[in-house]
Amino acid sequence: MVTAGRELVDAALALNTDAGGGSLGAGGEPLTFSVQTSEKVYQSFRLTVTNPGGHSSLPRPDNAIYQLAAALIRLAGHRFPVALNDGTRLFFERSADFQESAVAADMRAVAASPPDLDAAQRLAARSPHLNSMLRTTCVATRLAAGSADNALPRNATAVVNCRILPGVPVDEVEAALRRVIADAAIAWERVEEARPSPPSPLEPDVLAALEELVGEMWPGVPVIPEMSTGATDGLFVRNAGIPVLGVSAIFGDPDDVRAHGLDERVGVRAFHDAVEFWYRMLKRLGG
Repeated sequence: MVTAGRELVDAALALNTDAGGGSLGAGGEPLTFSVQTSEKVYQSFRLTVTNPGGHSSLPRPDNAIYQLAAALIRLAGHRFPVALNDGTRLFFERSADFQESAVAADMRAVAASPPDLDAAQRLAARSPHLNSMLRTTCVATRLAAGSADNALPRNATAVVNCRILPGVPVDEVEAALRRVIADAAIAWERVEEARPSPPSPLEPDVLAALEELVGEMWPGVPVIPEMSTGATDGLFVRNAGIPVLGVSAIFGDPDDVRAHGLDERVGVRAFHDAVEFWYRMLKRLGG
């Protein structure tokens, strides 16, 4: 299907509204404008514990809920190693120019080769976003267990969602999780298969056009390539051989991410500014 689509469309570039965007500073002023050139790989695992169960008045020494909970506690304490690629290294290098001195120093230290792991730890503690830019992450997102209040659970299930750095094999991540959880009695299942996608180049002429447009609308705001910590449908287009750039142009607080939440929202001005940016961008790049 993807191959057929690639035969029908011979595009030099695709633009994605569901990635990139602008970051606001502490006072609400535009700080940086991000262009997504790559994204993490989405992979979920379903972990299941089974048990004979029984009546709740006769507790067993083993319990499916406790067994699974113990495994998830071990997972909660695990951190994947710091690993940077060309895109994330450039992200930290350019972002450092617009941070307070201590954070800027840590960003430059992380962007060095090899990265300063103490600086990485401080950045990770400062922001979930920065932590996710530094490493693969895996986190429990769903739980289900039991069938009645007065019955011992015969099964307990959790879903662990991973966002894997581009280029890191899913098998490698699963093997690391199995070592951390260290319970051969837990059954593992992949929830669908991951769809990795290659990073997209940010060509100099495209970068120059974007920088000019950003300068018109938000003077002094730099354009910074980034790796999305989430996943978008851009991966299907990248895998069809078409470079994809995420340029949502919507500014928001990087420490107040509400995506997929019940209170997901964007600012009214941010929305209208993004519409204007896209109008100018499509005229510029399409002309």
